[in-house]
Amino acid sequence: MDEFLRYLVQQLVEYPGEAVLTHREERGKRLFLLSLHKSDMGRLIGKGGSTIKAIRELLNAAAEKQGLKVGLEIVE
Repeated sequence: MDEFLRYLVQQLVEYPGEAVLTHREERGKRLFLLSLHKSDMGRLIGKGGSTIKAIRELLNAAAEKQGLKVGLEIVE
């Protein structure tokens, strides 16, 4: 799951080396925390949040196949 999300993010951002992905377990859910270069934040969120919404949908679909519940937050 981590590798899948890292791959998606690295394809979308301008500074992939500065993207840091961590996760923690919270209430039976794996919560991914993503830190990015400031200029990549808007690129990953997209117009009206459309890009981040699509990433979350892909992540949830992949997690569902493994019987997991996941979430994704962008942190500064």
